[in-house]
Amino acid sequence: MKDFTVKFYLSDSEYMTALRLVCGAVCSAHGLDLDAMEDFKVCVTESAIILKRCGFDRVTATFSGGEDVACTVYGEGGAPVEGENELSLALVSALVKECDIVRRGDIIERVTIKI
Repeated sequence: MKDFTVKFYLSDSEYMTALRLVCGAVCSAHGLDLDAMEDFKVCVTESAIILKRCGFDRVTATFSGGEDVACTVYGEGGAPVEGENELSLALVSALVKECDIVRRGDIIERVTIKI
């Protein structure tokens, strides 16, 4: 699968639905089972919510596939601040094979997940 990118504003919840649909399509193309697909969708959308809480007004989600299905979600624009994300980070970390968080100080800028 070629890498592809989806960009959207966090102010419109309709885009979160579209993001979940893209996640499902990526998982389906890789033959992931229903449980793995749901975990991936939850983690990608939760990553976008984390970035919203950190003050970003848009996100870019880049999907890639190979041996693992992966997504990197990073924040853009807005006025980044430290957000309360402990529960969300625990959820994401528990559901995926690998989770990498990039911070600038106390602000989460990027979340990469592999399932």
